[in-house]
Amino acid sequence: MSITSARVWPATDYTRLTLESAKPVKYQFLAVKNPDRLVIDLEGVDVNAALEGLAAKVAANDPYIKLVRVGRNKPGVVRVVLDLKAEVKPQLFTLPPYGEYGHRLVLDIYPLQPIDPMMALLDKREAGSLPEVAKTEKIDEKPLGLTIAKSMENTDKAKPVEEKSVGEKPVEVAKAVGKPDVIRLITIAIDAGHGGEDPGARGKNGSNEKDVTLAIARRLKAQVDAEPNMRGVLIRDGDFFIPLQGRVVKARNVKADLFVSIHADAFVKPDARGSSVFALSERGATSAAARWLAKKENDADLIGGVNIDVKDVYLKQTLLDLSQTATINDSLKLGKAVLGQLGGINHLHKGSVEQAGFAVLKSPDIPSILVETAFISNPEEERRLKDEDYQDRMATAILGGVKLYFAKNPPLARSKMASIEQ
Repeated sequence: MSITSARVWPATDYTRLTLESAKPVKYQFLAVKNPDRLVIDLEGVDVNAALEGLAAKVAANDPYIKLVRVGRNKPGVVRVVLDLKAEVKPQLFTLPPYGEYGHRLVLDIYPLQPIDPMMALLDKREAGSLPEVAKTEKIDEKPLGLTIAKSMENTDKAKPVEEKSVGEKPVEVAKAVGKPDVIRLITIAIDAGHGGEDPGARGKNGSNEKDVTLAIARRLKAQVDAEPNMRGVLIRDGDFFIPLQGRVVKARNVKADLFVSIHADAFVKPDARGSSVFALSERGATSAAARWLAKKENDADLIGGVNIDVKDVYLKQTLLDLSQTATINDSLKLGKAVLGQLGGINHLHKGSVEQAGFAVLKSPDIPSILVETAFISNPEEERRLKDEDYQDRMATAILGGVKLYFAKNPPLARSKMASIEQ
């Protein structure tokens, strides 16, 4: 029997190694100390080009794997040895065939000590990759105003909010009453859909949804970081897979004020076109199309591959089973503001925010939306999605909607959750 494909997906969070075959592979697995290495013995497998090429797929900057060695250990057994850069917490599991994939043997290599997302943000701040924010002071849990476009000058009351077209900055809103020197730092969790083993939808000309969404997400983060009182956090900052619930947990771990998941839709008919915005529904989908799309997006875990036996890697805290009515209402407001801005650069597939049971939107306390930027299955929209200028305009439109939302709905003060003291 042969390994038909061998893939490596490195990331700061973890590195994934995947061995794919037409039939299930019998294996033995062990971790060895001094020096640290992982050993996988594959029974009844031939040494072929896929296995021999595995070593070349390990990048020099992989956080966890130093190098890979493959060879015949004994008759009928191929040994794969991973020399490690540090002590790790490995997980090895199998996945049944799904979609275009056959049987998969998956090794996820996590750091022994999970990365603290807030410390990572502080490290980036010290390195100068996060925007500077005016000095803050400890604040109470009461609603605050904030300055989105610029500081207000000689003004005691907020100016009325006016929605403006894409490219213009929304007007500012009032600062905290009685605390004019307080500036609320807003954190936007930006989720590039799919990734790694899960390419998402594919365009007629070969574009992968995971690549388009990451490109737009990076541009959106850059624009968010350029705002004086906002920071963007990429849930996925490279080509690797994150389970849907893990994306929610990552957003909560960085104390995000909003969660924006970016996608590029596909349909069986190539003439389907336009942008859409979705929010979570507690009572079912608002249309058959929304229900179909939610199922397709929720299947990402089956495609990307989740170890169902171990969940605590992502679920450091239990997601509360709360009524999400208030959060969903805020999500709908956010979605409406973003949809209005998207209409300035693209045809709208639906003129209102739709709802369905998207797993990635199920945070009980963070307003969350899923943006289908365009139909990657439409050749014309696929071409535009790959255009850098259009990606910038898409990011600008999403940010414009976010700023309009905050102009009307200032976030609560959460000093422990979203502000950094200097």
